[in-house]
Amino acid sequence: MENKTSDAQIRASRAWEKRNPEKARYQRIKSSARTFARKYAKSRKEVEELLEIFDNENLKR
Repeated sequence: MENKTSDAQIRASRAWEKRNPEKARYQRIKSSARTFARKYAKSRKEVEELLEIFDNENLKR
């Protein structure tokens, strides 16, 4: 099976990730959080728990 993305684009993406590790990490984590919320959270309570964690950890500052 052939990739839809060219080899040159894949190499360029990997090079960008290597030059920008923090941005790449942020994007991966953000994507994982969205995927969890969309596909895996079984109830609103689970999402509310995440929001509570966010409030406790990020609004202290």
